[in-house]
Amino acid sequence: MIKGESSKLATSKSESCNVFGMGTVHTQPQTHYIMINTFFSSKLSRIKPSIFTHNYCHNATPPQSRTQIRATKASDAAQLKQNWLDSLSIPPLHDLTSTQTDPRSNWALGIDPDLSGALAVLKTDHSGCSAQVFDSPHLPVLIGGRVRKRLDAKSIVMLLRGLDAPIGTTAYIEQSIPYPKDGKQGWWSGGFGYGLWIGILVASGFSVVPVPSLTWKNEFEISGGTNTKDDSRRVASSIFPSLSSLLQRKKDHGRAEALLIAAYGKGMKLESSSDELVVNQESCIGSST
Repeated sequence: MIKGESSKLATSKSESCNVFGMGTVHTQPQTHYIMINTFFSSKLSRIKPSIFTHNYCHNATPPQSRTQIRATKASDAAQLKQNWLDSLSIPPLHDLTSTQTDPRSNWALGIDPDLSGALAVLKTDHSGCSAQVFDSPHLPVLIGGRVRKRLDAKSIVMLLRGLDAPIGTTAYIEQSIPYPKDGKQGWWSGGFGYGLWIGILVASGFSVVPVPSLTWKNEFEISGGTNTKDDSRRVASSIFPSLSSLLQRKKDHGRAEALLIAAYGKGMKLESSSDELVVNQESCIGSST
């Protein structure tokens, strides 16, 4: 009996092994197949259909080309610049008839906003063209234990009031650009003077037009050299000979540049063959204060 039971047990083990073995041989691929199907089914259920259909859907609005994008950006930049200029301008007078001339067109101011700069005034009337130049008023202030010069805002206001210029007269000011050689103190001082002048001019009723230095210097062919300040004095002396005595020193370059900025705004040019002034066949008589 024990032998028989052993035999049955052996047979049972054998069948079990055979079944297990057959299961391994025949059912293992099926098990893998089920697992793979289950894996992909679970993954596919998580994928959004839009991912597959996105590239095949027709877009009603075609994408903009690079040229269109650049044109849009340029237009936006131009509009932003115009908005800024409008904020610096005084509205035109509305009480002028079609036969009257805007008195503001007879005036032009030029400002070099640096500490060593100046204010120039050009006026035209029935007697011709006249020019004036004023050094920028400044005063000593104590900064960090050191005495430095700063523009005198109150004196600038009084100076502009004394001109008795028509409301809305255009003032051309050199646009402040920081240069690496100037250092942090120079950057701060330049930006301070530039902003102070603009604020006072607009508050005093002037329309302000910032002019990059290269723009007006190219007009008088004095850019690109190493001695542009000396060139400015030379050209200004040629245009305004009656003011040449005020432009002899190196430190007078601020006066010269203010005069040239005003001349640029007034539309004055130098003939290519000589330093003769061209401005409606009129000459400017200079004076200073």
